[in-house]
Amino acid sequence: MSKVSVKDENGNVVANVKYNSILDRWDGSSWTSGSTGLHLGITILKKLDSFVLIHGTQWQGEQAYAEIVTDEEALRVILKTNHRERLEDIKYSRLKELWESKKDNENKPG
Repeated sequence: MSKVSVKDENGNVVANVKYNSILDRWDGSSWTSGSTGLHLGITILKKLDSFVLIHGTQWQGEQAYAEIVTDEEALRVILKTNHRERLEDIKYSRLKELWESKKDNENKPG
């Protein structure tokens, strides 16, 4: 597998992660993250204890990149892409706890 550069909010490379597209969906003809030729993955950057979204592309002249995101953003993307099964992976247990706490708060009477 290839490596993807992780950039911080200033565009500086802070690490490299293995490329993956585990948040893609089948659109009936190909795996995609919503647009033809675009892919989406997620991993955790252990040295910073942060989640990283991996943006892949098949478009000539474009390059895959990865960005550090908050736990809330990582959870939002997992839920948006209908990959709740990821929350069962021990690697994402922090996100599962966050999701459960949000569900509990929504169900509390006002």
